[in-house]
Amino acid sequence: MWSFPLFPEQASTVAGKVDSVYFVLVAITAFFTLVVYGMVFFFAVKYRRGTNVDRSNPPASSHKLEMLWIGLPLTISLAVFAWSTGTYFSIYRAPAGAMEVTVVGKQWMWKLQSPNGTREINELHVPVGRAVKLIMTSQDVIHSFYVPAFRIKQDVLPGRYTSVWFEATKTGTYHLFCTEYCGTQHSGMIGKIIVMEPTEYQAWLSGSSADEAPAAAGKRLITQMGCVTCHSAGSGQRGPKFEGLFGTVAALNGGGTAPVDEDYVRESIINPRAKIVQGYEPIMPTYTGQITEEGILQIIAYLKSIGASAGAAAATGTGTAPAPLDTATATTTGTNAAQGNR
Repeated sequence: MWSFPLFPEQASTVAGKVDSVYFVLVAITAFFTLVVYGMVFFFAVKYRRGTNVDRSNPPASSHKLEMLWIGLPLTISLAVFAWSTGTYFSIYRAPAGAMEVTVVGKQWMWKLQSPNGTREINELHVPVGRAVKLIMTSQDVIHSFYVPAFRIKQDVLPGRYTSVWFEATKTGTYHLFCTEYCGTQHSGMIGKIIVMEPTEYQAWLSGSSADEAPAAAGKRLITQMGCVTCHSAGSGQRGPKFEGLFGTVAALNGGGTAPVDEDYVRESIINPRAKIVQGYEPIMPTYTGQITEEGILQIIAYLKSIGASAGAAAATGTGTAPAPLDTATATTTGTNAAQGNR
């Protein structure tokens, strides 16, 4: 029996789209390869030395042939480009309401955390039929998150965030690989995605020992670091107010704007003077080495929960925004470090 499949099974909503583009490209390549080499072989035999063939007055050029050979590949290339671009955007644009999972790659493991706080290493449990968005960064070198059955692959980079999403269509266990050479134990940086029925997934969540939810941990961390001293409304406000900030566009000193997204928040923590918000002074110190990558992701989760979209949802009755930070509970030990411009 043939027990080594050439291709992994299709287990996500985008897998069929990716395979379609791939097989069409293979078919086009095979077709033109056969045409070109077939003609080479045909003319090599027909006009070989010693054959009785009319070689007088050979044509110097053929504009019709040239137009065909330019127009046909151009048309095919543009069609494939448009098709594959649509497929690309369908892979990297997560649908609204996707479950967000944070991923931190490090030599040599994957550290994942679900919205309810459940942490996993080299494993991720997800429900079937639910869109899952992965927000990823690296703690050390470049890694690459690859799940063949889902046809998703995304580099995981130090110092910035990348994302990809999937929606599993079948229950089961699927391989997870790192496909960027990341050191001596690169080949051992493997894991698995476990897709479960929704009821089974809820039972698993109930039986797992969940840590503090990322948004709650982010709120606690911001309070412990004393960030509220400068970033809450009041007479002591020396930086932009956290509530309603994430998801907006910040006006910068000297002109220009910047979207307040994951990368902006991370840069604000690590290199706070890179982009100074209009109306504030560059007085915030760097937190490099004081907050881990997981801690930054938790702060981002909290800012998202009280961001512009959360506030709009609460105003329209479609959701409830968490209560703002209580400045009275802020510790004074982080007051000097919390003075900020972001």
